[in-house]
Amino acid sequence: MRKLAYILLTGLFAYQAGFSQPTTYKPGEAVYYTIHYGPISAGEASLVLKESKYKGATVWHSKLIGKTTGMADALFKVLDSYESYIDPATELPVFTIRNIREGRYRKYNEVAFDHVTRKDSAILMSDLTGKHIAQKGILDIISCFYYFRDNILTVRKDLKEGDMITLVTWFTDELYPVRLKYVKTEEVKTKLGKIKCHKFNPVTEKGRLFKTEEDVSFWFTADKNYLPIKIRFDIFVGAFTVEITNYEGLAYPLDIKN
Repeated sequence: MRKLAYILLTGLFAYQAGFSQPTTYKPGEAVYYTIHYGPISAGEASLVLKESKYKGATVWHSKLIGKTTGMADALFKVLDSYESYIDPATELPVFTIRNIREGRYRKYNEVAFDHVTRKDSAILMSDLTGKHIAQKGILDIISCFYYFRDNILTVRKDLKEGDMITLVTWFTDELYPVRLKYVKTEEVKTKLGKIKCHKFNPVTEKGRLFKTEEDVSFWFTADKNYLPIKIRFDIFVGAFTVEITNYEGLAYPLDIKN
């Protein structure tokens, strides 16, 4: 389950320097999803962005929560949360929290990001592993999600089938490169209606979970929001899908066809 949660999140990472206010999202945005294992409803997730304060400065606080429901919850209870406090001027994280509860497994981690002290790199302070030096502009899994929408999808209008985007993230106290392959633009059927989307395949590692390098797919809306509305994992024991069920506070109206 932890491996799936990792891929679900890391597929959304990217960095490219910028210093203007975001245009694809704003505080008040909230997106809600259901998680299915085949035809079975297994869980739900939410991603909410609010204005907040961190050490006296105004930041944007994003929180992702994923949890099991119904029979899945009775068999193996999961309640995972990821939080990121983001500087709205740079879209870089200043503080993150990872709180994992899966069955009897527990993991809690806080990381502070210093993007100012060093000119050529960033300083990361983890409560579990101490000090790390990372590349300038390093993002966490949540801020990368927003940055990908606002600085990659809005700029790369010329994406063609097979184009590869190389991404870098700091996750579980490790520097981890991720590659996303653009597949195509297609219409996706959701509970809200039909939505035109950009489809990406993050390159997965063949082994315990995946048969090929293209067993995970992401769909982002092809409107001005670039909102993730669907994710699919094809694994050895079946398929997981994450699908949008509701939303509020988007920067632009969602382009939906009934």
